[in-house]
Amino acid sequence: MTTSPRLAADAPKHPGPRPRRESPYLSEAGRKVRDAVSEIVPMLREQAVESDELGALTPEMLRALDSAGVFRLAAPAELGGLAGGARDTVEVIAEISRGDGSAGWVAFIGGRSRTLAGFPQPAVDEVFARASEWVGPLVAGASTFAGKVGSAYKVPGGWMAQGTWHFASACKHAAWATAGVEVDEAGHSGRGMVLLTRDQFTILDNWHVMGMAGSSSNSIATESEVFVPDHRFIDMAELPALMKMLRDRYEAATFRGHGGMLITTVSNIAIALGMARGALECFAEQAKARAPFNLPYPTVAEMPSAQVAAGRARAMINAATSVILGHADELDRRALADEPYAPGEETQATMDLVYGAHLCAKAIDLMQNTLGSSTVSLKNPIQRYVRDVRVLTTHGAIRFDPMAEINGRDVFGLEPISLFGAGLPKVA
Repeated sequence: MTTSPRLAADAPKHPGPRPRRESPYLSEAGRKVRDAVSEIVPMLREQAVESDELGALTPEMLRALDSAGVFRLAAPAELGGLAGGARDTVEVIAEISRGDGSAGWVAFIGGRSRTLAGFPQPAVDEVFARASEWVGPLVAGASTFAGKVGSAYKVPGGWMAQGTWHFASACKHAAWATAGVEVDEAGHSGRGMVLLTRDQFTILDNWHVMGMAGSSSNSIATESEVFVPDHRFIDMAELPALMKMLRDRYEAATFRGHGGMLITTVSNIAIALGMARGALECFAEQAKARAPFNLPYPTVAEMPSAQVAAGRARAMINAATSVILGHADELDRRALADEPYAPGEETQATMDLVYGAHLCAKAIDLMQNTLGSSTVSLKNPIQRYVRDVRVLTTHGAIRFDPMAEINGRDVFGLEPISLFGAGLPKVA
């Protein structure tokens, strides 16, 4: 799946990190998808205004991402996917997010086939049977690890499930949805995950938010109890063992890896990296075209203070780039070498990535403050990057202080806290 390293001379020309030799872990398929996405970045950025108003991606955005192969990238070849690894995923999601963060989030959600593939084979076959005809992500992910989820009880042949689930990202574009349920049945851990068909849930009109508005992260709800056959149910306590089984079932690097939730985290953080790169590109363009409000320089770009800000912002983005891409490469290296993470290593890597997102957010804020009030127009991409990265970094899995606490406990050798210990106390 690897390709020979080469200079990225044909990479998009924007004021980001210097051209570098591409990673040996970037596959040919990943490079092709990334380069195809590069061509549609201007369209994604332009249509982000309409996407925010819709609360979902525009049809053109969705078709373009689908045609580029984005939603097949991380799926295993055995299921018709491109078998991309962590580096492939990060490169593609970051490039999408350079155009629009919500589009990057939908791509991130749409590429999470690892958990889906942990369902019994009949469920996997049902979902991927529609892959060739469906435009967009196959599965939306609703509240699974949250403290409050739906409920289910056992019946012959399956489960009766009902509930309301929040943050069902990409639900307006997906054919299926996964959702968490509380179960009170002997022999079960108390928490499960069900796979719902599109006609089993209603999308609530409640995604009215300050950022990531185009991600269609609405709540979903069943109008009454719905029947879920046994093959569309997973006991959450069995999830780690099921993830290990995937290493024998599929060849894709993301399925062979030992990083647990780390592949999800690095893909999530790639959205912040892409938005920071996009903001830097827009910042440089606007600073050279705008005159300062109260200083005697022809353009903002000629202000020494703006030059300092530009240097600081690019350094923060470069530092985040090294951390994020470095951990993506390490995930792929360990997958190919069948090398697991030692206790504490995954916690430390997660905090590194969260800090990278923090640097990207600081860089975006700095650039907006330097340009000033011209950036507050809803047509200006910079204000969208500011709002979107703020919402992104409030996500429970990558919030700065909670992750720092988890990481800090490891520094002191204290008893570890699971990332989802609050939501899954019985199975964490």
